Amino acid sequence: MSRRCEITGKGVLSGNNVSHANNKTRRRFLPNLQVTSLLSDVLGESVRMRLCTRGIRTVEHNGGIDAFLLGTPNSKLTQEGRDLKRRIEKAAEKKAAKVAA
Repeated sequence: MSRRCEITGKGVLSGNNVSHANNKTRRRFLPNLQVTSLLSDVLGESVRMRLCTRGIRTVEHNGGIDAFLLGTPNSKLTQEGRDLKRRIEKAAEKKAAKVAA
């Protein structure tokens, strides 16, 4: 499992530790990933995702996972995000067809 946010795509960065004597050694900056369950109103179930804390805040700010994914262009989503967005769109179409009939 890679250290990458499933919504934003934020991943590992690299840099240097710099000592007082200005010695430089390589280090890694890891994203703050959390396994979280987000409730999808359209799907009617909770979706477990591995998100960075900034991604969780962004989703909550936009009104939940459904509203966030439907309002975000596919070019800004990772593959997992695009797959979930496709599932939500299909479920929304099925729900709208059921209401119209």
